[in-house]
Amino acid sequence: MSITFLPWPKTPRLHRRMVITEKIDGCNCAIIVAEEGTVGAQSRNRLLTPNSGDHCGFAAWVSRNAEQLREILGPGHHYGEWWGAGIQRGYGLRERRFSLFNTYRWGAAAEALARVPGLGVVPVLYEGPFDTGKATEVAELLREFGSVAAPDYVNPEGIVVYHEAARAMFKLVLDRDDVPKALAA
Repeated sequence: MSITFLPWPKTPRLHRRMVITEKIDGCNCAIIVAEEGTVGAQSRNRLLTPNSGDHCGFAAWVSRNAEQLREILGPGHHYGEWWGAGIQRGYGLRERRFSLFNTYRWGAAAEALARVPGLGVVPVLYEGPFDTGKATEVAELLREFGSVAAPDYVNPEGIVVYHEAARAMFKLVLDRDDVPKALAA
């Protein structure tokens, strides 16, 4: 038996930058752009096709917009939320939208993303030093004033806090955050 060295990982500092975005209630999905240019779709658990297991029309939307998505997004897995009409809360919308999670990469690309109907980025509600009090304050503003993603919608789901140094996300839902999802329904 051989012994191998395994170092303890570096511990990120707590008081670093965080980004708070609106947590949108829909379907977690991704647009896949392969290196050779093939464009596909996936849900949280599986690959999707327009003909089988489409997941609320997401695969069909990706298929219809494949050329522009390939050009704008480039190779990779581009994660986001598929939401709107007929999906979870619906947000009072008549259409469906796909909001990318990576605000660092796509936050300044609104003009390019707008070339694809329904494509955007989750709204950034705060950027600055990590502060749980600030996260609570932002969540309460969302509760009081409603969704930023769909401005006329008064019952948003919550927030996502991304801690930059830890490269970790944490969610805070506005209703029953203290109860596990399986028991909250």
